Amino acid sequence: MALAPIWLGMAGLWVLLGVAGVAVFVLARANPEKDYTELASRTRTWVWIILALTSVMAMGDKAAIIFIGFISFLAFKEYLTLVPNRAADRRVFFWAYIAIPIQFWWVYAGYYGFFTIFIPVYVFTFIAFRLLLTGRTDGFIRAAGTLQWGLILTVYNLSHLGFLFVLPLSQSTQAGGAGLFFYVVFLTQFNDVAQYIWGKLFGRHKIIPLVSPGKTWEGFLGGLVTTVALSIVLAGLFTPFDVYFAAASGALIGVLGFVGDITVSAIKRDLGVKDSGRFLPGHGGILDRLDSLTFTAPLFFHFVRYFYG
Repeated sequence: MALAPIWLGMAGLWVLLGVAGVAVFVLARANPEKDYTELASRTRTWVWIILALTSVMAMGDKAAIIFIGFISFLAFKEYLTLVPNRAADRRVFFWAYIAIPIQFWWVYAGYYGFFTIFIPVYVFTFIAFRLLLTGRTDGFIRAAGTLQWGLILTVYNLSHLGFLFVLPLSQSTQAGGAGLFFYVVFLTQFNDVAQYIWGKLFGRHKIIPLVSPGKTWEGFLGGLVTTVALSIVLAGLFTPFDVYFAAASGALIGVLGFVGDITVSAIKRDLGVKDSGRFLPGHGGILDRLDSLTFTAPLFFHFVRYFYG
């Protein structure tokens, strides 16, 4: 792992977090009548998130892949606590969980062929067959669909983040695969924040009010433009992209981050829950924090592999 750009990026995250902490403190002191408890809780949780990320990056690429696998496990486990299931389905959950370390072994070893087909082909087939062995046909489509969808969303899609660390590139970069990982994760999270801020400041026209009432065209477009601009600024440090590919990757992340966000929102609305869990105080659950990444990670990975792999 090339250290200089990554540690520059991590230092930048800590500076941003420090600024946010000071801002929350100032706001709370200046407006004592307002409740900033949730905002303060979000900021404290970000401390732990960035601390964990800093520790993992310090341990190297392989440790980062293992860490992403563990996060995928937590996200899948959280997903299974949300979706309705039959008693007979729980006997199949074991095999779905077994698929997680196997998927990340393909990532760890750099086996691109098995990595791309293991879950959507082999696990898809096996899960359907194993559900049939329960002898229950009532609710079969729902059981198979929710289980396979959960594996795709939380394991298969997120595993693309891990493969960025071992992806061979046609053009070498100072930051290597770790730089690509930092780039897509940071821009995805930044895009969420930017869309939220632009929406709060100028949002008037709702995009999909029945799915996510807070999302507006002004927030989406403002966040998209901001993310594209930042993607160009950061590309030289973390990627092999020229300015045009950097802008394209920023647009990809901005649009797909929005799609991932509202897709998980639709899942939660279908299940009648506000948050996917309580694992991250102020943020909700793992899926609440990773919703945008479930879509940006695989598309960004294949964008990089197609043009620079």
